[in-house]
Amino acid sequence: MKIFTIDEANALLPKAKQLVSQIQKLHKNLGVYRNDVKAAAEAADRGGGGFSAGIHYAELVTSLTDRMSELDDLGIQLKDFERGLIDFPSLRDGRVVLLCWQLGEGDELEWWHDVDAGFAGRTPL
Repeated sequence: MKIFTIDEANALLPKAKQLVSQIQKLHKNLGVYRNDVKAAAEAADRGGGGFSAGIHYAELVTSLTDRMSELDDLGIQLKDFERGLIDFPSLRDGRVVLLCWQLGEGDELEWWHDVDAGFAGRTPL
């Protein structure tokens, strides 16, 4: 697990915002195919399956996976697709905490929380 200082996390925030925005859009676009995927999976159990937009769906899944891998490679944890919620592991008073940011917030991190507290336990930096 990568440990970030506040300055390091803030320096990565522009790239993180770009990736999270792309991830959120791809995730939403995949949702359009929810019923088609379910029907194809059920048909596959009976020896058939597929749907007309299957190739496009596979491309979306690949793109989503690539963006999520990029975020993970940076050491940033994606917590919620719909909210665009991410965490940066950091140290505070000798223990690991999470610096917290979500789409729509400012250009710098303003929140942190204990690992066990989650979003509800957010505290201003």
